[in-house]
Amino acid sequence: MKLTEALVCMGFQQSHYDYSLFTKKAGSDIVVILVYVDDLLITGNNQQLLCETRSDLKKRFKMKDLGELKFFLGIEFARSRQGILMCQRKYALELISESGLSGAKPAATPLKLNQKLTTTEFDKCFSTKNTNSDEVLKNPGTYQRLVGRLLYLTMTRPDIAFMVQVLSQFMHCPKVSHMEAALRVVRYLKQAPGLGLLMPGESSSKLTAYCDSD
Repeated sequence: MKLTEALVCMGFQQSHYDYSLFTKKAGSDIVVILVYVDDLLITGNNQQLLCETRSDLKKRFKMKDLGELKFFLGIEFARSRQGILMCQRKYALELISESGLSGAKPAATPLKLNQKLTTTEFDKCFSTKNTNSDEVLKNPGTYQRLVGRLLYLTMTRPDIAFMVQVLSQFMHCPKVSHMEAALRVVRYLKQAPGLGLLMPGESSSKLTAYCDSD
């Protein structure tokens, strides 16, 4: 029996928005299971239901319980009294190293002030001295892989989300300027590779936002 079929037999419902997500409710209690290939993430608000779910799964499949969640799909989890911190420090450090920027100077911002990135079509219509020197990359795959990895990093780094979204618009025909801009984002990560998202321990509907007025 497949894992998805077993979960349905156990009373779990498959999400219509994410087919790897399964939930089971019992009154006000809930158990949530996230499936990725052969890895399972199990959580809920009732310890007894969680134990019963683990026990039932072990009867059906050969499984190993790795205990409290610390690392999942490149995301690191750290718990404290303040809440749960999610970050991708290891992933960011590997990205910096593989980009050959381990010894580079960190960038203060992910994007240069007043920098304008243009497409090759725009350059053809409005050719200038600067656009003529901005050549198309001979190996666009390098740029595409880098932007793809940066996209995955935005899960815990919303501070680079806007810049990565801009860079993703040039995946079809990237230029040298686009690659330089992408590498600047990587240098920006060097400032704080362990920066992430904190989920507060106390439930609150209050939204806190910060803005740099300068």
